[in-house]
Amino acid sequence: MFPPAHSQDADSSIRLTDTDASLARLSAVQKRYLEDPYIKHLVPRSHLQPPRPPLINIGTFVRATAIDDLVFQWLQRSTDLGTRCQIVSLGAGSDTRFWRIATGAHKVALAAYVELDFPEITSKKAMAIRKSRDLSAVLGNPADVTVAHGGTGLHSPTYHLFPADLRLPPADTLGTLLASPSGALLSPALPTLLLFECVLVYMTPTASSALLQWFVDYFSPEGSAVLGSIVYEMFRLQDSFGRVMVENLRARHVSLPGAAPYPDVHSLPGRFLALGFTAARALTLKEIRKSYIPRTELERISQLELIDEIEELDLVLDHYAITWGLFVSPAVAVAWGEWGLRVKAAPPVDEDEEDEE
Repeated sequence: MFPPAHSQDADSSIRLTDTDASLARLSAVQKRYLEDPYIKHLVPRSHLQPPRPPLINIGTFVRATAIDDLVFQWLQRSTDLGTRCQIVSLGAGSDTRFWRIATGAHKVALAAYVELDFPEITSKKAMAIRKSRDLSAVLGNPADVTVAHGGTGLHSPTYHLFPADLRLPPADTLGTLLASPSGALLSPALPTLLLFECVLVYMTPTASSALLQWFVDYFSPEGSAVLGSIVYEMFRLQDSFGRVMVENLRARHVSLPGAAPYPDVHSLPGRFLALGFTAARALTLKEIRKSYIPRTELERISQLELIDEIEELDLVLDHYAITWGLFVSPAVAVAWGEWGLRVKAAPPVDEDEEDEE
């Protein structure tokens, strides 16, 4: 289940990217781009952390707003159809999504929330949850919460934290982890959403395809199967800006074996379509910022910090994308076919003209 010791050492740079992400989210919260009362409990000495630059804050806002939109749509659609749903966050790191859902308007829609990551990450998270009253209270009755896997896992009636190396054969990891004495933890009969935030890009295409295929096979037998997936990651790394990104990461001993098959945004949906997903679509963060976030929100965040490097911002956002895919049986295709990001506001005229040029 766990990688050999030398692999864990080699993976330390990848694990540190979770620190980058949690500090970026903390900064965006402190600067009022986002609301998240839980992230401070998962960042050591959060009150002493300096803010991130405006470019990072805006990128974090766009990423979080779009993924929240897709997740909340999933929860709402499940409720509208009279069913509960499951969410599996792979490479979850210090994400707080479970707590935000469990204390929000969609909490009744959640049947199970599963998080998986390296044991070094999950052990820190399990400890942080146990130390924080705010985090542990959301899990429910303390008598129903158990520590597992030698302190690297945690289980409650709804929330489950597992240690796992997602690059290993899924049958050897997921098949064991998601089974329990009383039955499978995930029900193939419930709509299930997979989240991959900067995860698959660190895996080989063969390993990431095997991981997705395992879930497709797991949910296929049910005639009413509904499986959704959201991937957020960098791409288009073959151009000059992308090569600089790759070199900067290489200097930190981080490689991106999963980026090679995706030279442009049009190639990203192929990850899902090649595995039999019913539909898939991808948008860059640049496109999402301009057209898929309410104009009132964009106007609000424009007042938070001054930013002159709009061209630089667009260049960065154009190398990150959110891709979502849907795997459904014909019996329920119509009910789920509208799930996805929708245009909220037309981009300003000058930005349209710049794109055309």
